[in-house]
Amino acid sequence: MSNNNNNFFDKLVSKTKVYLVIIAILLIIICIIKPILIVPAIIVYILIIMYTYWTNQKRMAEVSEHIKDLTLNVDKVSKRTLINSPFPLIIVETDGSIIWKSTKFVSEFRDIDINPILDDVIRDFRLEIENNTKLRNNQISQEIEIGNKTYKIVGEYVKSKSTDKKKEYMATLYFVDETEIINLKEEYKNSQLCIGITMIDNYEEIIQRISGEEQVQLFAQIEKLIYDWAASFKGLVVKSDRDTFVWICEKKYLDELEENKFSILDTVKEINVSNKIQSTLSIAVSAEGDSNYEKYKSAKNTIDIALGRGGDQAIVRKNGKYNFFGGRTQELEKRTRVKARSVSNALEELMSEANNVVIMGHTNSDIDALGSALGIYRIAKTLGKDAYIASNTPGVGLDVFVDYAKRNEEYKKVIINKEEALEMTNSGTLLVVVDTHKKSYSDVPELIDMAGKVVVIDHHRMSTDYIDNAVLTFQEVYASSAAELVTELIVYSEQNIKLTNVEAEGLYAGIMMDTKNFTFKTGVRTFEAAAYLRKCGVDIIKVKKWFQSDLETYNTISEIVAKSEVVGESIAISVYDKVDKDANIICAKAADELLTISDITASFVIGNYGEKICISGRSLGDINVQVILEKLGGGGHITLAGAQVEGMNIYDVKKELIEKIKEYFAEQI
Repeated sequence: MSNNNNNFFDKLVSKTKVYLVIIAILLIIICIIKPILIVPAIIVYILIIMYTYWTNQKRMAEVSEHIKDLTLNVDKVSKRTLINSPFPLIIVETDGSIIWKSTKFVSEFRDIDINPILDDVIRDFRLEIENNTKLRNNQISQEIEIGNKTYKIVGEYVKSKSTDKKKEYMATLYFVDETEIINLKEEYKNSQLCIGITMIDNYEEIIQRISGEEQVQLFAQIEKLIYDWAASFKGLVVKSDRDTFVWICEKKYLDELEENKFSILDTVKEINVSNKIQSTLSIAVSAEGDSNYEKYKSAKNTIDIALGRGGDQAIVRKNGKYNFFGGRTQELEKRTRVKARSVSNALEELMSEANNVVIMGHTNSDIDALGSALGIYRIAKTLGKDAYIASNTPGVGLDVFVDYAKRNEEYKKVIINKEEALEMTNSGTLLVVVDTHKKSYSDVPELIDMAGKVVVIDHHRMSTDYIDNAVLTFQEVYASSAAELVTELIVYSEQNIKLTNVEAEGLYAGIMMDTKNFTFKTGVRTFEAAAYLRKCGVDIIKVKKWFQSDLETYNTISEIVAKSEVVGESIAISVYDKVDKDANIICAKAADELLTISDITASFVIGNYGEKICISGRSLGDINVQVILEKLGGGGHITLAGAQVEGMNIYDVKKELIEKIKEYFAEQI
């Protein structure tokens, strides 16, 4: 402030000098005109200079006195403001010394042992200065809980002293009580709406298999349970379709629903129905979206995932993640074939409109993927379309079948590599993805964005990394294999499709492999599909030979089984630590073999095939291996699943697997 006043006086003196110069010029002009006035003019000019000097000195003294009074008053106000601050205030040094506390600080924390908290605050303050973190322009900002309140500590620090060893700082810290603001924010957050969708999974099956009177009673029971369940968390339910209910609730009840693990799933399954039909629900809830419409769209996408995972489960979408509940029961086979017929017709229409068809399976392709691709290829060729099978990473164990197929000149040009597939694919291409629905697991992921339209045919339980731009999806988790689904599309086609021996045997081998010789996930429709393929000329003995193991492999599997250990009384885990490109096949066979041991209800075999660690999981149905391996980035079915892990050694993967198994059982409690 004094600098500003000095500038003012400088300006004032400068102006006075100008006036004195002007007066001097005027007096000189007068003296030139009348020389007789020279002496009086000099006397007058001296008097003017003296008066000017006197008045300037007087003004400077007055202003200086005013500045002194003003400075004193400001100091008094500043001190009074600090002492009577409405916020708790403290002045501290980084060496731990507390210089001063305000009256408000003392009264605010009278009943709290504040010293340990202050020690932590000062220590953090010192570390932040030393590490030069969180500090901008010497400003301090930190949030801390004291008692049942939350305070934001704000302040500013300055150097207080320094030694040869280190510098010390002093800070003035204000404790601003933000408890009410935080509570209001939390209350607002909890009052936001969540939108959910509940569907009866097997509505069509119930209609077909029980009488009209029983249908009315059953659906009335289910509806009452849904409405009562919604009332328990003050939700509003609207029946939007005969098997679909849309409901809303406040976000604060979502944690309660998750804690109870959506108990309505079990309640509905307990309803007694004739013919031993078990009713199940699929539930999707979304708390994501800027508007209620966006939340509804998110819930619709999530319910598709729940249905694609076999139903009987709830999925919560929030904070960019999916939380899964339920889904531990075996998928029920659907007896109605309406969907297979409609998908078959829709697929043929899409093929007819396309310029060409490219078919793709998953990475490290197996006989189910390649056999299914051959079946789709035959449908496209029957419609007169150019079709190709993209096989960038042929899996272990396919060599014999590929060599067998390529003995036919037709298939030499049909099975193409990645570069050829990229060249063949354009906006007029129909891409058919078989035996996987995951973008990251597809053989040539680039094709998904290049193709004009995408169709997905899969039998695995849906994961969150699904292909979301598919115009047609045929995903039935009850099916034994993708080959079974493709065979049904051929059976219900309006075209007269004639499979070659290679195609029929590829489809049959796919079913045979995924069912482990018709043991796992085998339903009525599985045998019907196999019977149709048998009529097409399948040589069963030839197919069986493709699955035979040599003596060395058999001995390796025996060693893996021999060194297995049992976890949780009935789960067998073994490790195949030799680096082997055939590790995934050997682990799968070893996991199957472990299930033949009495009292073993689930098995996991971990193998190493170089770049990744693979895990094969098998179950008799009591334990959902898919849910366990999904925690490690894998997927599959309740009784058969797999995973691939990168960046960990085989024994770290084993430890992680055991932890996930413990989590699985903890979630069931």
